[in-house]
Amino acid sequence: MPFSIALAGKGGTGKTTVAGMLIKYLISRGKKPVLAVDADSNANLNEVLGLEVADTLGNAREEMKKGIVPSGMTKDIFMSMKLEQAISEADGYDLVVMGQPEGSGCYCAANTLLTGFLEKLSGNYQYIVMDNEAGMEHISRFTTKNVDVLLTVTDTSRRGLQAAIRIHQLAKTLNIGMKKSYLVINQCKEDPTSTVFDLIKDEDLEFAGTIPEDNAVYEFDLNGTPTIEIPENNKAIQAAFQIFDKIIP
Repeated sequence: MPFSIALAGKGGTGKTTVAGMLIKYLISRGKKPVLAVDADSNANLNEVLGLEVADTLGNAREEMKKGIVPSGMTKDIFMSMKLEQAISEADGYDLVVMGQPEGSGCYCAANTLLTGFLEKLSGNYQYIVMDNEAGMEHISRFTTKNVDVLLTVTDTSRRGLQAAIRIHQLAKTLNIGMKKSYLVINQCKEDPTSTVFDLIKDEDLEFAGTIPEDNAVYEFDLNGTPTIEIPENNKAIQAAFQIFDKIIP
């Protein structure tokens, strides 16, 4: 079974950027192959990774629901074909984009087939990194389940910390099969104060570390340059790698 890491957090905390740093870490440490899953309806993990997306699983689900299946082809074969078309390949990792959320009507049959194919696909990888949408809905809908690590990313704001705690609490309450839960504070200008530790001290939420605010990360993102290309000697990358060394086997 692959080792799975799901990322969560409030919008604007740099969660997707951290997901890219994690993929960069896994590849650089020889922990591959990696399956990267963009489960955010506002998909942009491919931009962090510098990959073109040919198709999404959401499109496949939509086509099957509308009956757009070639004559003589079973739905199973159609979904398998569409899944293969939706995989973007890179050196040491592949990316699958889930696509837009469901529209009206029942997607049960399509979702069942899709889930089964994803489970088969995941068996080909050593690690899975899932970048989820902001907020808590992916927890309540069980999009995030049976993960080895839930890595919740926050910024230094109190609202970000409170959102991270609520995500952690909901994951525990719903018993999604989370083995470990970690908190990462991103975009730090200084070390966390005692207030941060007071907020999480009564939670089974382990503080993994901080990633400093860094101009290179901002400039790469602003210029549309994949942040996965930031050199390893960058201070934000080094801090992230130190965190991953502690939480990834």
